[in-house]
Amino acid sequence: MRTLLFLSILSLSVLIKAESDDKLLIETTLQHYINGTSYNQPAQIKKAFSNKALLLLEKKNQEIWQVPVSEYSSWFNSRSTFNDRIGEILSIDIEGDIATAKAEILIPAKSTRYIDLFLLKKLSSGWKIISKTAASGQADNNGERVLFIVSNAHFHGESKLPAGVSFSEIVNAYDTFKTAGYTVDFLSPKGGAIPLSYINTSTPIHKKYLYSNDFMFAIGHTKTPDEIDPSRYRAVHYIGGSNAMYGVPDNKDIQSIAMTIYEKHNGIISAVCHGTAGIVNLKTKDGQYLVSGKRISGYPEAYENQSKAYFKEFPFLIQQTIESRGGDFYYSDRNTPHVEVDGRVVTGQNHLSSSLVAEKMVKMLQDI
Repeated sequence: MRTLLFLSILSLSVLIKAESDDKLLIETTLQHYINGTSYNQPAQIKKAFSNKALLLLEKKNQEIWQVPVSEYSSWFNSRSTFNDRIGEILSIDIEGDIATAKAEILIPAKSTRYIDLFLLKKLSSGWKIISKTAASGQADNNGERVLFIVSNAHFHGESKLPAGVSFSEIVNAYDTFKTAGYTVDFLSPKGGAIPLSYINTSTPIHKKYLYSNDFMFAIGHTKTPDEIDPSRYRAVHYIGGSNAMYGVPDNKDIQSIAMTIYEKHNGIISAVCHGTAGIVNLKTKDGQYLVSGKRISGYPEAYENQSKAYFKEFPFLIQQTIESRGGDFYYSDRNTPHVEVDGRVVTGQNHLSSSLVAEKMVKMLQDI
C-alpha cells in the first residue's frame, strides 16, 4: 500500500512538473507572437505559428476571413520598431498535447483593445499556434502597470493556524485600477497560487472577480521576483490579510523591486491593513528607513485579538516597528476607513480603505 501511495504521489509530481514545463513553453510561443507583432518582426511572428496555421479574422462584408500565417506576418514590416501594441497573456488552459490561450492587446493611442484567442498544439517542433481569432473594441486602457505584492504564506508562522490574503483588499483596489485603465500584475515571494481569506460571494464585487477566469488565473499564477522588470511599473501596492506578516517583509528581492520603482522610476509605494508590514523594512539608497518621518497607516496592534494564538506568531508588530523607525502611525476607529498620504507613500488602515488608497494613487499617477 505504501509503495502504491508513493508511486501515486510520484506520478502526480511528474504530471504537475510536466504541465508547468508546458506552460512555460506555451508562454514562450505566445511571447513570440506578442513581441513580433509589437516590434514589427515577421520572422518572430512565424516562430509562434505552425506553417499550416490559419487566422480566422473578419473584415467588411466578410464574417470569417481566413488568413494564412505567411500573409498575416507580412502585415508587420521588419523595421523592428515599437508600434504601440502592448500585449499581455491573460490565461492558458492545457489538456494533454493541446491548449487554449487568451491574450489582451492594447493600443492606447487609438483607445483600442483586442482580445486574441488561440488554439495551440504540441508538435514535433514544439508548442505552436494552429489557429487564432480576435475581437476588438474601444477601451480606455492606458497600458501603464501597477504591481500588487501578496504573500504565499498559508499559515501563521510555524503553526497550523490558517492565514491568507484578504480577497476584499485585492478586489477593491484591483477594480479601481482596472476601471482607471491600468494593468495590474501580481508578485509573491514564491510565485504561483496564493491562499485567500474573507471571501463573501454575497458581496457583488467579490462575486464579480471570483467568477472571472482572467482574474483568477492571474492570482493563481502570481509572478516571482525574477520575472519582474521594475521599469515597467508606476507603483507597488502591498495587499493585506494576516499572511502579509510572513515572507514579504523580509524578502530582499521584493524590497529591491519596490525601492527601484520608488526611487529610480519616481513611482508610488502603497499598502493597506497588514500589507503595511511589507514596507517596514524598506530603505532608501542613503540607508534611511522609508517610513522615517512619514505619516503611515495600517492595522494597529490595538485592534488585534492579542489573547489569540495567531497573534503570538507575528514576527513583529506593525505600529511598534514603524514608530521605532521614525514613522508616525495614524488610524481611526474600528471598521472605519483611514488613509494617509505622505509624498509618494500612500497607506490605509483596513479593507475599507483599499479603494480609497487606490483612488488616491490614480490621482497621483495622473499628476506625476
